[in-house]
Amino acid sequence: MFTKKKYLSGYFLGALLFVLSVRIGKSVFIYFDGNLPKIYLQIGLSACFFIGPFLYYFLKSAVLGLERMPKSWKWTISALFLLVLLTGIGYPYENYPGLWNQYFSKVIYLQWFIYIVISGFTIKGILKKMFSKGQQLTPAETWLLVIFLGNVVIFIAFFLSLIRAPFTSYISGAIGFSLILYLIISVLLYRKRTDDLFLLSPNKYLGKKVTEEEVGILLGKLEKIMSDQAIYRNPDLKLGDLSKSVHVSSHQLSQFLNEHLGKNFTTFVNEFRIDEACRIISTDQRLTLESIGYEVGFNSKSTFFAAFKKLKGTTPLSYQQHTMQK
Repeated sequence: MFTKKKYLSGYFLGALLFVLSVRIGKSVFIYFDGNLPKIYLQIGLSACFFIGPFLYYFLKSAVLGLERMPKSWKWTISALFLLVLLTGIGYPYENYPGLWNQYFSKVIYLQWFIYIVISGFTIKGILKKMFSKGQQLTPAETWLLVIFLGNVVIFIAFFLSLIRAPFTSYISGAIGFSLILYLIISVLLYRKRTDDLFLLSPNKYLGKKVTEEEVGILLGKLEKIMSDQAIYRNPDLKLGDLSKSVHVSSHQLSQFLNEHLGKNFTTFVNEFRIDEACRIISTDQRLTLESIGYEVGFNSKSTFFAAFKKLKGTTPLSYQQHTMQK
């Protein structure tokens, strides 16, 4: 949650730890005081319904390097939340304990198990690598593996308790979670860099590439938003801001600019700024060159002059003098 660079996987990890904490907290409360209100049991079991999905979304977003949540995920989470809310209101645990214990709990644990299996297929490459000789796991792979296996351990502990297996304790899941949580906290506190824990390949373009059919559409969107809205005049404009405006990921936009236009983000934006500066220089002699630079989006005089020289092959002053002579 507090890394300098925000990742979708980081938010899902936070959500996963939260629902796990609610589930574990219920176990601890009930273990030490069985007379607590039944609402504790209902909240704990309801939170358990989200553990599987959040685990899968965390691993999936980390493996694919997703920056935005797919609409299907949003609909799934919303549907689960609505289902849990309506079920909790219509069939509260206090009035229907048998229904919760005999049916709802089994559905919840079945759903959790299914998502664990799907999550395992998501990181099957890492699991194979773990058992292969001569192959060493990267920090990111180790991180994802710890989270996955930790959830498997917690699930097994609670499931064995649910079926009343011999030599099992209701509190074992809480103990397992505590150890895993302390491990995670220790890693995050004592590592100088944590960004490599959230993506398998943080330095590569992991998003879906822009297809040939989308090239013309994206180019039109970029030219329209740069020309009509003059977004380049914002001195704090970043790649992420522009990518949001044209509804693609930052990786996709960066790839598009490099592969199809042969330029990086800075050069692309500066071309619009310099063209606008040339237009102002040619039509308005009252403004100073420095003020024109600020007007078109540069945050310093030196940056404006350097970009102008690079793109036009001359200085702004020479360009102004040449314009005045015409």
